[in-house]
Amino acid sequence: MAMTTQTIMLWVLAALFPGFVALSFMWGFGIAWNVIWLCILCAGCELGATYLRRLPKAQTPWSTLTDGATLVTAVLIALCLPPFMHPGILAVAAIASIGLAKHIYGGLGRNVFNPAMVGYAVILVSFPQSLAHWPDALANDLDGFSGATTLTHFRYRAGTTTLEFEALHGASMAQDRLVACCFLVGGVVLLYKRLLAWRTTAGMLAGLALGTLFGYDQGSSQSLGGAWFHATTGGFMLAAFFVVTDPVTHPRGPRHQLIFGLIIGLLVYLIRAYGSFPDGIAFAVLFANCLTPFMNRLPPRHRQPLRPETEQENAANG
Repeated sequence: MAMTTQTIMLWVLAALFPGFVALSFMWGFGIAWNVIWLCILCAGCELGATYLRRLPKAQTPWSTLTDGATLVTAVLIALCLPPFMHPGILAVAAIASIGLAKHIYGGLGRNVFNPAMVGYAVILVSFPQSLAHWPDALANDLDGFSGATTLTHFRYRAGTTTLEFEALHGASMAQDRLVACCFLVGGVVLLYKRLLAWRTTAGMLAGLALGTLFGYDQGSSQSLGGAWFHATTGGFMLAAFFVVTDPVTHPRGPRHQLIFGLIIGLLVYLIRAYGSFPDGIAFAVLFANCLTPFMNRLPPRHRQPLRPETEQENAANG
């Protein structure tokens, strides 16, 4: 029996829970603060947008809220942010994701761009200093803040080899790996339930691996990082299982899903290695979303028809 949208979204929220627990274990109530505020703000935007759109009488503002998609968007944005974000910044993310990326295109199922990545990208560009204000992994409490994530430290490590970097930042790398493993567990649950397109995830991992083939040089001070490092830092695992698998914004064809993920994985690596931002997941996803309508219009690969002479030969041979 086919699952409803509401049931699928509940499974996605349940699969996100291990990652939420891991982040909360590290940073405390600040992660729940983000989740609570964004759920309220995104729900408010959803209700306001559906009211202004003058939906048919059969639909009410509450009916579009109960499908769970708005809550999934809110949680995805919240899990990408440092703890205790200002509510004003969260309000901008909610308006950009629900109002701009979702309802301007006609609501759920019609949006071209992933709403969570639009909301995150807007506040990342608008408030870069606020989003760089992460707690220090070596601090005993949340009062010790550093202005950089593990990816930022690695990007500007000033001639340090990868072994030396791991010795200096082993604690933060261990935290990143724990969070990545928790999102991996949730993603495997969705794979088991067949609730996501596994080819997009596989393509993203393959794209990252392809990029690291040209940027990893056995760990010198000029190394751009290996596949394992990039896959377990930042929000790569979260994106691989919960963002690029969004059925609305990835291509429909199996082959095109693989290409879609491959493009994202390769772009993430290139942005991390050469771009202005230490992490590039949101921008890579949004760029690939631009290609989805084109990929959906490409004809599927069919078996080539037999030539007339071949058909005659087969008929002669019985």
